[in-house]
Amino acid sequence: MASTAAAYQSDEGGPLDVDRAFYDRVAAGPREPVERFTVPIRSGRAWEVPAGHLCRLVTVDGPQVADLNVWNRHDPRERLWASRTRQLQRAHVSVYDRLWSTLPFLRPLLTVTADTLASYGRDAEGGRVHDLLGTRCDPYVNRMLTGEDFDFHCHSNLVRAVLPYGLTEFDVHDVLNVFQCTGLNEDDQYFMKDCPARPGDHFEFFAEIDLLCAISTCPGGDLSVPMWGPGSDVDPVEFCHPVGVEVHRADPALLTDWAPPEPAAYRGMHGMAFPLAPGGRS
Repeated sequence: MASTAAAYQSDEGGPLDVDRAFYDRVAAGPREPVERFTVPIRSGRAWEVPAGHLCRLVTVDGPQVADLNVWNRHDPRERLWASRTRQLQRAHVSVYDRLWSTLPFLRPLLTVTADTLASYGRDAEGGRVHDLLGTRCDPYVNRMLTGEDFDFHCHSNLVRAVLPYGLTEFDVHDVLNVFQCTGLNEDDQYFMKDCPARPGDHFEFFAEIDLLCAISTCPGGDLSVPMWGPGSDVDPVEFCHPVGVEVHRADPALLTDWAPPEPAAYRGMHGMAFPLAPGGRS
């Protein structure tokens, strides 16, 4: 029988190991509030999280899915790589998991430090929360499936959110679906279930580098009403809720032995050599 062990592994103490005691101390230690705001329903917002800070997403007054994008604040070419994170971590993330960045950077952007839905585990249908399996809803698929235009899908919300930072639609990328319950059915197809979050539930992470983050409060709300197919003729607006965002500065005394991770060490040029200049000079 073929092994079902994780394909991507490192030796003990290697790059995939996490110093859990450190993140436990940071999560439980003193912190200084830096910023707090609420993202209204069916909208989006972007904000900065400096390295060494904690960011918490909160279901303010009811269950709500939030689609999260993450970039290097100083170079948006470095951003969340959802598919590699699925391989290096898992398809549904929780405490001590990391979100990894795209090539050629390949380093942790953030580490999850708190998750009040961690105990949800896997339900009878195989659903789990905080997924990297799917991506954001968008007006292009919506038009294809329904023949109608709608400008407040998560992709559009994220596009509007990042414009003040000089980013465009081309910078919006595959998301972490925070608070969303998903899985794969018997036919290996993606499914979504009602969001299990309740008022006050939260998902928190530690910024490993200076980050630009953005979320969309999904127009599907808690996803108790189908967005497409049978039953989707009901507008789920009454099941939509805002999401709170908090940014905290971790106690500097707890960070004395921590440093932002360096970009990937590979410098092999993919087996290519620099072309010769005219006259044979390199």
